[in-house]
Amino acid sequence: MEGQPFDPRDNREGAFSILKNDIYTLIHLEQERRCAAVEEKERLAEYLSDISHQLKTPITSMLLMTELISKAPEDKQKEFLLCMKKEVRHMEWLVTALLKMAKLDSAVVSLHPEDVRVQELLNEAMKSMEVLLDIRNQRVALRRDLCLLCDRKWTTEALINLLKNASECSKEDSEIVVESGENPIYRWISVTDTGEGLSKEQLSGLFRRYESSGKENGYGIGLPLALSIMRAQNGEIEVLPGGRGTGATFIMKFYK
Repeated sequence: MEGQPFDPRDNREGAFSILKNDIYTLIHLEQERRCAAVEEKERLAEYLSDISHQLKTPITSMLLMTELISKAPEDKQKEFLLCMKKEVRHMEWLVTALLKMAKLDSAVVSLHPEDVRVQELLNEAMKSMEVLLDIRNQRVALRRDLCLLCDRKWTTEALINLLKNASECSKEDSEIVVESGENPIYRWISVTDTGEGLSKEQLSGLFRRYESSGKENGYGIGLPLALSIMRAQNGEIEVLPGGRGTGATFIMKFYK
């Protein structure tokens, strides 16, 4: 019980040997619970560290603009206020996304699988995408619809992040293609952009947090969040890199 290695089993018959096995099982379960608690604490510390690190830059920027705004001309004040508003929205999204990832990774989220059509998921996702698509004059086309067994809310969240990534990678005045289908192993939804494709270096770091934080509108956690959502539903995300005039394709797999 103090954490020291202890194995009383003797592989014999009889009530006393059964008792030894039961004692070993009890101690082993207790040690596993202790290890799980330590891992959970380390994971929480990691997330808090990530949030703190990622918030430092926008907070520093906002503090600087706050000091300068009182002495700046009126047109510059408006510019500072717009920049501060943008930073606050990014901070809000960052904290929300990281907390969602923490819940998913800690398995404290209750998923509620139900039959839902891809068109319904896309309709919900488009509510969050309308402004971004309108600014870039982009369209989203669904090639085929089918019914999935998944959590409606969280799957929509994952689809939104894949659509945002596709929009950022696609050219203006272009069409993002969403398809769906199934085979004997899984059903799937794919999102294909109109970019230049992905290199091997980009492909290897796609789902690492903050790896793509240099992109225009993100902190590099949208794709890792989408992957966490899919894995929480016993699913996966496959990436076809494209290239040579073909954009990348992200495939959300829902195993049967």
